[in-house]
Amino acid sequence: MKPKPPVPLWRWLVWWAILVPALALFYGIFTPFWMATRALAWLVDFKARRRPGYRAPVRVAGPEGAVPPPTSDALDR
Repeated sequence: MKPKPPVPLWRWLVWWAILVPALALFYGIFTPFWMATRALAWLVDFKARRRPGYRAPVRVAGPEGAVPPPTSDALDR
């Protein structure tokens, strides 16, 4: 088995030329966009929870992992 040859300089340059804009795109655009959508979702959920008659979209499981039975007012809806 012979040793690997060194990586040519042009490949390193191409690698860095692609990596730098990709990181800028991800951390400069995608991350703030994701954080803004999460903040908006939190705000909408917070406002919805303060309204009377709010029902959670997901039922919380009990201590053993079983979902509690629905209450009588949930059956009326």
